[in-house]
Amino acid sequence: MSVDINHLPSHVAIIMDGNGRWAKKQNKPRSVGHYAGLTNAKEIASAAAELGIKYITLYIFSTENWKRTTDEVGYLMNLIRGHLRAEFDFYKKNRIRLLHTGDISGLPEDIQEDLRNAIKETAAFTGTTLVMAINYGGRDEIIRGIKKIIAEGIPADTIDERTISSSFDIPELPDVDLLIRTGGELRVSNFLLWHASYAELLFTDTLWPDYNKTEFYNDIEKFQKRNRRFGAVPDVQDGK
Repeated sequence: MSVDINHLPSHVAIIMDGNGRWAKKQNKPRSVGHYAGLTNAKEIASAAAELGIKYITLYIFSTENWKRTTDEVGYLMNLIRGHLRAEFDFYKKNRIRLLHTGDISGLPEDIQEDLRNAIKETAAFTGTTLVMAINYGGRDEIIRGIKKIIAEGIPADTIDERTISSSFDIPELPDVDLLIRTGGELRVSNFLLWHASYAELLFTDTLWPDYNKTEFYNDIEKFQKRNRRFGAVPDVQDGK
C-alpha cells in the first residue's frame, strides 16, 4: 500500500451502487445483492478506520428509494434494523462512531429508536465517524435546513454559508473531499449536494459488492494525486 497517511481526505462519501445488478449477474434475487452490499459496507468502513480517515458517509437509502417495490423497501428496512441491533461489537472493535443524516422522522419508529441508540452507544468512540445516510436527499436536507432558519427567525441579511451549514443534520460535518460512486453510473444522485461542492469525484465500473479494500486504497491514492485548487488560478511556477 502506498497511501500517504499524512495526506488523507478528511471526509470520504460513497454512493454504493450496483447491488441489484450484482445479484442479477448471478441469477439471484436483488435481496441477495443488498445483503452482500451491507457486508461490504462493513469491510470498507473497517478499511477507512484502519487508515485513520476522520469521516466516511455511506449512501444507504435515499428519499427516492421509497419508489421501489414494497417488498424491496421492506427488505432494506429489515437489513438496516438488523444491522443497527447486531453490530455494536464491530463498531466497538474499530472505535467507529455512528451518526445519521437524513429525515429521521420519515423512518419506522423502531428504526428511529435504533439509530438514536446506536449514536448514543458509539458517541465516545474516537476513531472514524461513519455517517449513515438513510432517508437522505441533498435537496431535502437543504429545504429542511431553510425551514429551521425561518423558524428561528434569523434575519435574511445575516444569513451566510455558515448559517446554512449550521442548519443541516450534522452541523459539524466537514465538506466532502472525495466522492466515490461504484456501479458505473456517472451522476451524484442528490447526494450531499452542499457538502460535495468541491469534492473530487471518482467513478468505477465495479459493482458495490465487488468493491474491495484494495480498490478503496487505490482510490485514495488517486485522490492524493489530484491538484485541488478550489477555483484558484494555479501557480505559474508549478508549470500546470
